[in-house]
Amino acid sequence: MKFSKWQGCGNDFVLVDCFKENVSDFAAFAKKVCDRHYGIGGDGVLYVLPSSKADFRMRIFNTDGSEAEMCGNGIRCFARYLHDFGLTEKEEFTVETGAGILVPRLQIEAGKVTGVRVDMGEPVLEGEKIPVTGFGMNRVIEEDIEVKGKTYKMTCVSMGNPHCVIFVDDAEAFPIHELGASFESHPAFPRKTNTEFVEVRDRQHVRMRVWERGAAVTLACGTGSCATGVAGVLTGRTDRKVEVELDGGKLMVEWDEATNHVFMTGPAELVFTGEIAY
Repeated sequence: MKFSKWQGCGNDFVLVDCFKENVSDFAAFAKKVCDRHYGIGGDGVLYVLPSSKADFRMRIFNTDGSEAEMCGNGIRCFARYLHDFGLTEKEEFTVETGAGILVPRLQIEAGKVTGVRVDMGEPVLEGEKIPVTGFGMNRVIEEDIEVKGKTYKMTCVSMGNPHCVIFVDDAEAFPIHELGASFESHPAFPRKTNTEFVEVRDRQHVRMRVWERGAAVTLACGTGSCATGVAGVLTGRTDRKVEVELDGGKLMVEWDEATNHVFMTGPAELVFTGEIAY
């Protein structure tokens, strides 16, 4: 089976073009190939599929075989693949995801793709829609959450997938490996959650580290960066346009006041192509 390997800010993916390849079990295949010792290695698998609602459909499966509704870094890599491998000549197109139909736009200079800007849609802020238990249709802004005997302030956002944003004094020093799993599986989150630990540098710059649901610590998270941008505005910490510094690179996030849409801009790079026994 032929595949390609991509990364966006170090968040890496195996991509399979299901117009050309047949995968019988998406979840089992993802668990196999994402293994960095016995497989290809990756934070997830992106599947390119036809859509009856959009130009293309993207499905993404995590390293543990669970399916994610969306992935911000993944959709940039997905969009770049469609362009570079000749599936579309458009610079802007629609992609059906588990979080709805999203619109990536390729940034092209001198005939080369330099980045991808994605209209990520409107953030979901009502507690039961994120979902977070105990808040009904109210927003969850700087509410208490207790993890391993310590109380933190959480601001929750859905970008089609759930996020819990925790503002911290020092993102580098925060014990993410020790506490990440306890946030992910906390009973407040019926569908588990992604958790971002965010240090505000100034109103236009933040430092973010992420524990992703189903993938643990990763170098970057696009939807998490978007949720961080929204949480920064909701808590009065940042402006509507902010640079998010991740372990693997930087993303620009803008929560547009006029449309209420969140826009994410960042890189997407082909690492290699290959063939795996399947």
